Amino acid sequence: MKSEVKNGDVFIFIGSSRKLMKLLHAEDGGMVMYVKRLEAGRFKLPEYDPESDSYPIEWRDLVMMVEGIQENPEQRLRRLRAERKEYHV
Repeated sequence: MKSEVKNGDVFIFIGSSRKLMKLLHAEDGGMVMYVKRLEAGRFKLPEYDPESDSYPIEWRDLVMMVEGIQENPEQRLRRLRAERKEYHV
């Protein structure tokens, strides 16, 4: 994958059902693995990059994925409009 865990790269493993995600990265004391299982919904995979033979993802997008925040601009606009209406009452 042309990446190094020792360089701070995080390896993400997502099960075929896309309901289970494991994150592997190195800390000072050794390797750490985090596991997140969804009770509802599925993890959305980033676009595949054939050059690196992986699915590269930015740190902020990874955090949003782990926190369960869906990046859907249309939903975000609806939510913002609803919040504005609440404040202008």
